[in-house]
Amino acid sequence: MTLTADPGLAKHALTTMWTIRRFEEAVDDMFARGLMHGTMHLSIGQEAVPTGACMALSEGDYITSTHRGHGHCIAKGAKLDAMMAELLAKETGYCRGRGGSMHIADVATGNLGANGIVAGGVPIAAGAGLAVRMRGGSQVVVSFFGDGAVNEGAWHEGVNLAAIWDLPVVFVCENNRYGMSMSVDRAFNVDTLAERARGYGIPGVTVDGNDPQAVHDVVTDAVQRARSGGGPSFVEALTYRWKGHSKSDKNLYRTREEIESWRERDPIAAFESAVTGAAAATAPSVPPALSESDVEECRILARDRVREAIRTASAAPDADAATLTDAVYAPAGAPIAGGTRG
Repeated sequence: MTLTADPGLAKHALTTMWTIRRFEEAVDDMFARGLMHGTMHLSIGQEAVPTGACMALSEGDYITSTHRGHGHCIAKGAKLDAMMAELLAKETGYCRGRGGSMHIADVATGNLGANGIVAGGVPIAAGAGLAVRMRGGSQVVVSFFGDGAVNEGAWHEGVNLAAIWDLPVVFVCENNRYGMSMSVDRAFNVDTLAERARGYGIPGVTVDGNDPQAVHDVVTDAVQRARSGGGPSFVEALTYRWKGHSKSDKNLYRTREEIESWRERDPIAAFESAVTGAAAATAPSVPPALSESDVEECRILARDRVREAIRTASAAPDADAATLTDAVYAPAGAPIAGGTRG
């Protein structure tokens, strides 16, 4: 699919990226004003990766996410009000307000969950891929993770299992150049992280993670390979987070000049240019996919969706502490194997 030429696809991609951006900005503001508690990890600047990747998936496919997972959740079709409610510790949240930012899951849309453990979603993705294989299904699992995960034992074990069993998993690395505060230049002795794929006998490719079309193209190829029984692939998407690792990060390990240079490569601004004028500039006979008014419509729609999610979630009842253990312990008298619980 050509996202920059098809008006419907262009609108979907642009609205998704703007929704992720506005959601993250709203969360950042609410934390700053003391309306949210705990912690959070923003993905502002990385919107093109989940958008391009998830548009390559079909209904019924799965993803596993990370601690920086709001964008994955939104791109996979989650309800914004349920996401916001989860962050606000409301009963209407995806996990009834118990999980917060790092533990949102939405099984209905195929999101098997965010994860506070670095690389924690990788073996889960391998497990989901194995379940698909054992059931004779055709679904594919996309596992999102950051560059810091690639040096974790769980990452190596999960990728190795998927490789030796030819599981239908696509491993997507959002290489934003820092594992917390550790630069990839200091953490790896390879030119690209995609080179790691060779150690497991699977394809590895590096792509511009600020270009949703480029991400979409390589993930589409990997998904088709996985769905046809060809096994897993590794996609390294080069991107950058504008904000700190978490809300307590003072950004002492990188310069303002570096951050600004990446902000100038804003994936949303670049995509807007591509869908409104790039085609006409290179081929005057090809009309742009979207007009300026179309672009503004996407911005407004994203803004209004996030505002409505905040209003709905804020009005919802707070999570009830009295029921906190309901999902941990079976109630007295509940039937168990061999008898009842007294």
